[in-house]
Amino acid sequence: MKILLIMDPGIPIPPPTYGGHERLIYMFAEEYTRLGHQVSLLAGPNSIISGKVYSFGLNDLKRSKWQKTKELLFVWKFLFRNKKKFDLVHNFGRLAYLIPILNESVKKIMTYGRPVSKKGIKTITALPYKNLTFTACSNYCVTTGNVAGLWKTVYNAIDFSKYQLREKVATDAPLMFLGRLDKVKGVHHAINVAIQSGSKLLIGGNIPDTKDNLEYYEKMLKPFFDQKQIIYLGALNDYEKNKYLGISKALLFPINWDEPFGMVMIEAMACGTPVIAYNRGSVKEIVSDAENGFIINNEDEMLNSLRSIEKISRKKCRLIAEQRFDVTNIAQQYLSLIK
Repeated sequence: MKILLIMDPGIPIPPPTYGGHERLIYMFAEEYTRLGHQVSLLAGPNSIISGKVYSFGLNDLKRSKWQKTKELLFVWKFLFRNKKKFDLVHNFGRLAYLIPILNESVKKIMTYGRPVSKKGIKTITALPYKNLTFTACSNYCVTTGNVAGLWKTVYNAIDFSKYQLREKVATDAPLMFLGRLDKVKGVHHAINVAIQSGSKLLIGGNIPDTKDNLEYYEKMLKPFFDQKQIIYLGALNDYEKNKYLGISKALLFPINWDEPFGMVMIEAMACGTPVIAYNRGSVKEIVSDAENGFIINNEDEMLNSLRSIEKISRKKCRLIAEQRFDVTNIAQQYLSLIK
């Protein structure tokens, strides 16, 4: 089968550090290739997969609206000219990219990893279309856009072969937070819990650049980074995530918003590291309470759950997650949608 994957420019594929969806697309491209399919990628400059790459646009997350309009026109022209060359177009980018082929026979999957614009779904499905399946990364995420069309839940994935299971950690092993240092991610809750429990806390993630989140970082987080108990590691690559997650006794995930999925949770589980997470968004779909972590509601409950963290089998923690979220399984789920 000939497959075309599409992603917005902004971050190259695979991403050097931050870029959850970009990392997903790279994994699926390589897995589809391993399964014997001919895979092409339409994405930003400097993107690399084993198959053919068509580059367009700019790798700049702050690029202008005019630049994004030019990118849209480029994709429209590309798809119109090449619509008969592919059996499947799997789009992780803008829904509007698909307009030229909406009513063509080529199979189409539109995948979402964040809350969905209901207006966009209603607009597209008001046009003539066929062979189009919408997917989102959790049941929660599906509910944000399921107002028209055919919807399926297909969870996000990681390549578990890239992560090392650590069955045992030190008795004084640190806690870890991994993610953007934005207020909605709740890093301050993780810091409070670490201080109250007397634990070290490793923090990996990007310093925010939006005004409100930068102010949050400067006032609520940075003053606590003593590099002794509260240790800021910076943005981490895959090797570093594997290293630091592996030595941690738990990943703290105290989100203050409805997270559509939360890739860091399964990255932690791949290392055998249990997840203690606030019950928001997709958390209850990913964390099996008392099996690979704990689902809690506030800092006090997070503190209490730390007392039971050693009861969780790190080997079982990884096994449960691998059976559900390994890229080999998730890629097959996508392909099964078009049979």
